[in-house]
Amino acid sequence: MSDVIDIFTTGGTIDKVYFDALSEFQIGPAAIPDMLRENNVHVAHRVTQLMRKDSLELGDADREAIRAAVAASDASRILVTHGTDTMVVTGRVLAGIAGKTIVMTGAMQPASVRASDAEFNVGFALAAVQTLPPGVYVAMNGMIFDPAKTVKDRAGARFVQEG
Repeated sequence: MSDVIDIFTTGGTIDKVYFDALSEFQIGPAAIPDMLRENNVHVAHRVTQLMRKDSLELGDADREAIRAAVAASDASRILVTHGTDTMVVTGRVLAGIAGKTIVMTGAMQPASVRASDAEFNVGFALAAVQTLPPGVYVAMNGMIFDPAKTVKDRAGARFVQEG
């Protein structure tokens, strides 16, 4: 297994940008390469953009493609940036991949917006992927969650553990 952290990007709010003054937010290029460089992150990593989709547009085939990329990676530590609306659904699909620590993160506000939680969440997820045992986790807003027991609280703009 490689010591490099594999970072797979899938789109979601974290990668949304305004293309012009008249448009809605659209998913642009992955924000994470610039974010890591600007924050002087030196942990060995490689970034692969798997797709550029809002998580509400992800289907079973997309989730299987994410799973296949994670399973095929020679890295034991995987970070997946993902839209928050269906992050836990994809997390459940990733369950059962042996020998890997898989951490999913995203943002409630685009990384391109000053008041975004993106940089904090990515930094938190990078720390989590280096310290947690093998398994699948959601790292959002300073908390670690098991995707099998987690839901997004839209009104509270946060994730909560069920039960």
